[in-house]
Amino acid sequence: MATSTPDYSFLPPNLIPDAANPAWMNKGDNAWQLTAATMVGLQSIPGLVILYGSIVKKKWAVNSAFMALYAFAAVLICWVGWGYQMSFGNKFAPFLNKIDDALDQHVLLKQSFGGYKFPTATMLYFQFVFAAITLILIAGALLGRMSFYAWMAFVPLWLTFSYTIGAASIWSPNGWLAKKGLIDYSGGYVIHLSSGVAGFTAAYWVGPRETKDRERFPPNNILLMLAGAGLLWMGWTGFNGGDPYMASIDASLAVLNTHVCAATSLLTWLLLDIIFFEKPSVIGATQGMITGLVCITPAAGVVQGWAAIIMGILSGSIPWFTMMVLHKKVWLLRQVDDTMAVFHTHAVAGTLGGLLTGFFANPRLCHLFYLVDNYEHYIGLAYGIHNGRAGAGFKQMGIQILGVVYILVLNVVVTSIICNLIKLVIPLRMSDEQLRLGDEAVHGEEAYALWGDGEKFERSVHNSVYGGDQELGAVQHKV
Repeated sequence: MATSTPDYSFLPPNLIPDAANPAWMNKGDNAWQLTAATMVGLQSIPGLVILYGSIVKKKWAVNSAFMALYAFAAVLICWVGWGYQMSFGNKFAPFLNKIDDALDQHVLLKQSFGGYKFPTATMLYFQFVFAAITLILIAGALLGRMSFYAWMAFVPLWLTFSYTIGAASIWSPNGWLAKKGLIDYSGGYVIHLSSGVAGFTAAYWVGPRETKDRERFPPNNILLMLAGAGLLWMGWTGFNGGDPYMASIDASLAVLNTHVCAATSLLTWLLLDIIFFEKPSVIGATQGMITGLVCITPAAGVVQGWAAIIMGILSGSIPWFTMMVLHKKVWLLRQVDDTMAVFHTHAVAGTLGGLLTGFFANPRLCHLFYLVDNYEHYIGLAYGIHNGRAGAGFKQMGIQILGVVYILVLNVVVTSIICNLIKLVIPLRMSDEQLRLGDEAVHGEEAYALWGDGEKFERSVHNSVYGGDQELGAVQHKV
């Protein structure tokens, strides 16, 4: 019996399905997803390109910006070649999917996995910008001494053997942690904890910058740094707002919570700087902004607004304490030169966010995000206790902790193996001449034709990402 064609004549002309607009596609969702993905892309290009290029010493401006630019391009080619399918394709193992490309129209134009109402091409683009920014965040720990050629090898290797495993385990519907019920709304584990741990591990193997570069670290342009930070902050609208994969009320909540937490964290960090350093530091405020954005990421659309404020207070204080106090006291932290403090701003803040998600996750908001019948499976400890389901709440906390341990071990092991394999072929560090001269020796280019060396910043209380020794001594005395 022949099937009748559905009658769409009652719809406005712009909503009538056709070959280019299949009935399963929602134009609004597709438009928002492409917009959100582009906002995340702008966080990297030009956001982090500008931020990295301006916050380092003048002699490393070009190299730092170029590491970010290269990673963005290299990740895209790897992503369409094999990375997307390894992360979200057909199941191969509980932690990895089958290797395949995503370049054919029969793959790209079909409906995305999960029944989301846009094509696979849109999902691929959205997931690509997340993969790209993860590698760029890792670069932040390695600025000022890693060989550019070693970085060129590191990017595709780490994407292939670390990122895809984390994404497949947590975000793919087939992933073992996804099935256990780990809540990672938009990348607190997959992106931030991963990049923080991997960056710190890679920094250990690459080794530190020259002593004079570590002791005197004046940003070459603080105003440009703020421009990059602003792009990063506003781009987070797409970062968290795009993860419901639809233009839904949960996306609106995620966006608002994101900005509330970031603002609260910035103000908390600023107050701590004023109390202990007696100066309001714009670099410190930028760090607080970042830790707030990172902390809210795994929770953005599944927590109440008041919880976002509490998370902002904690993300502006706990990473501040680990960076400004513990960093000088813990032997391991002192041994590793993490240029942009990625361990504190992403690993510590990402872990904090993941655990707080396990505490504050609201089951009704989880229903809006996951849209599954058993949404009460996702319940934070606070609501579990309140609703007489403490056991379920403790189970959720246990799953969140398990996710932290899994991502930490995965990235320490895989990043260590990758770095040691690369150094068998390519030195991980620049030559002594390159370390001394910087951009001119490495790239034959300089950021500024006429510019000072930044001596006026050398006596600044915030001429390093960690603050000067004098101020650290003062805060340790007060704490």
